[in-house]
Amino acid sequence: MITERNELPLAAGSVDPTTRGSSVMISALFAFLHFLAVFGIFAAVFLQWRTMSPAPTLVDARRIQASDRVYGMLAIVVLVVGFLRVYHFEKGKAFYAANPFFQAKLMLFLGVGLLSIYPTIRFLKWRVRTKQGLAPVLAANEYKSIVAVLGIELLLLLATALCASLMARGVGS
Repeated sequence: MITERNELPLAAGSVDPTTRGSSVMISALFAFLHFLAVFGIFAAVFLQWRTMSPAPTLVDARRIQASDRVYGMLAIVVLVVGFLRVYHFEKGKAFYAANPFFQAKLMLFLGVGLLSIYPTIRFLKWRVRTKQGLAPVLAANEYKSIVAVLGIELLLLLATALCASLMARGVGS
């Protein structure tokens, strides 16, 4: 292949550096989107955990509901971009499938998703009151349960990040 600037042809089997550069950039962009979504999820759950109170104000309740919607959207981004990275970029699906830290990371993320169902249902039930301009009313045990679940979600997200770091370094392969 002769380049536009009339340079020497590429050796057989070599990769055109301009093509390689664009695939590296796309891979880096997907990595950035993945990390951004993960950090966004942590921030959304932390905001919910930090804002939650036994008697949330209307403003706090709406903030928690909004962050829960953002969390849901970002979870979809993490999954879609993550699977695109596994199957089309990075180290290839064989590397990830064989790595126990990748499997642990997926299970932890699944655990976070399953745990998040309870607070999400509670926050959705608040809509009746928040649409009327009223703050939600929580029973003491409901408040304690929501805060506990959000705290566990945060810990599991940190464990997920640890697994991701170990996996990326090839530990367990």
